[in-house]
Amino acid sequence: MPKMKTKRSAAKRFKKTGSGKITYNKSGNRHLSTKKSSKRKRRLRKDTCLSKAMTSRTRKMIQ
Repeated sequence: MPKMKTKRSAAKRFKKTGSGKITYNKSGNRHLSTKKSSKRKRRLRKDTCLSKAMTSRTRKMIQ
């Protein structure tokens, strides 16, 4: 059986940390930021860890 190809769309969105967790940037921070509060924009800046349920599926996609 051939090797599984990396899903490039997923590889661009997700990164694997040293401990094996999957991180990603939150959505909603590109435009229309004038109506959003400073607190909300500050929270959107930080990257987040993926939930445990989605981690195994995503790890296969990015290998």
